[in-house]
Amino acid sequence: MKRTDWFAEARFGLFIHWGLYALPARHEWVMSSERIAPEAYRTYFERFDPDLFDPREWARAAKAAGMRYVVVTAKHHEGFCLWDSKVTDYKATNTPAKRDLLRGIVDAFRAEGLRIGLYYSLLDWHHPDFTIDPHHPLRDLPTEEIERLNAKRDMRRYRKYMRDQVRELLTGYGKIDILWFDFSYPELSYRGLPGKGRDDWDSAALVRLARRLQPDIILDNRLDLPGAGDIETPEQFQPDEPPRLPDGSIAPWEGCQTLSGSWGYHRDEATWKSDKQCIELLVRHVARGGNLIMNVGPTSRGYLDGRALAKLDAYARWMALHERAIRGCTMAPPEFPEPNGARYTWNPATRRLYVHIVDWPFQHLHLPGLSGKVAYAQLLHDGSEIAFDERATQVCGHGATPKGAVTLHLPVRKPDVEIPVVEVFLKES
Repeated sequence: MKRTDWFAEARFGLFIHWGLYALPARHEWVMSSERIAPEAYRTYFERFDPDLFDPREWARAAKAAGMRYVVVTAKHHEGFCLWDSKVTDYKATNTPAKRDLLRGIVDAFRAEGLRIGLYYSLLDWHHPDFTIDPHHPLRDLPTEEIERLNAKRDMRRYRKYMRDQVRELLTGYGKIDILWFDFSYPELSYRGLPGKGRDDWDSAALVRLARRLQPDIILDNRLDLPGAGDIETPEQFQPDEPPRLPDGSIAPWEGCQTLSGSWGYHRDEATWKSDKQCIELLVRHVARGGNLIMNVGPTSRGYLDGRALAKLDAYARWMALHERAIRGCTMAPPEFPEPNGARYTWNPATRRLYVHIVDWPFQHLHLPGLSGKVAYAQLLHDGSEIAFDERATQVCGHGATPKGAVTLHLPVRKPDVEIPVVEVFLKES
């Protein structure tokens, strides 16, 4: 049994980006993008007071949405820690929150039966030994000042700090299913400042530590260490073709997406996706043999705002009726080419093909290559039969069914679900 088997079965997870950046509420990279020095950024640390924090509500919403695992930012690039780390004072227990927020999140999601993942940033713009580089908020200081500051910084000490924190996370919170390191940028340079990669992190040591402490843990691929990760993690785009293993099979992969254009809470963000777009993202990822991890950014007071909850509710309504077109499904075999306006998911265990009709057609949908293979078809949301035809008959002089295809006879009116799905039962081979 592979460590990623449960992951491929789950197909849908929740990302949570939560930290001090929820207070400025204008993107989780605000410290870097606005060149805020650590001393000035401390104002958010002193005022972080999530008095409405109830992770049980987050967990219930995620489970209802059909998500089966969570990944939460234990530490993001700003360096702030949600847990009671013993190697830093820059942590939730020293803010007005006065408690280990990570433990509350882990316990709540575990109680709902979701698997637990922890995100750990390799970057740390607060740590005094993290050298100023192309992403650091102090990168635009005069060159002489950067050189003076970097001369006092020691990445060897920072690497030990990272290992100490990873050890805390992997020994203090029970079984951890995913460890999400983020991220490497060795090719980047700015004003003569180099980026950082595997040597800066000592990625090999981090992998050895994680594998020793939690042998079944899934690691992502962002340590700049080829072959070390279990999953590929394309971010904010949809691959036309899935990543492949050397034998040609689909590599385990997870697309990372946001409900809006920001990962952290962004009060004024105006590019929120529609319900249909959110559901279509899930369909498209599974249709290429991958997972979708969709992100929410809680507010600084500790709740999910109405926009996020509305999108999770849209997932919940759709998944309540269409879960079996997602869970355990993957990319359809190549002999089943997708029709225009639709995406296929395929369950190899049940040999059922799911036709997700993104663009509802007028009455007929032709499924190429399925002639002689279909035993029965139904709309999944209500289990109502869909008639089909394999004959290349003529209707008013026009061919009704192309050769080698099956034609589904659909209702004129689109069903009242965001993306209707036809469940196709194939004949026994």
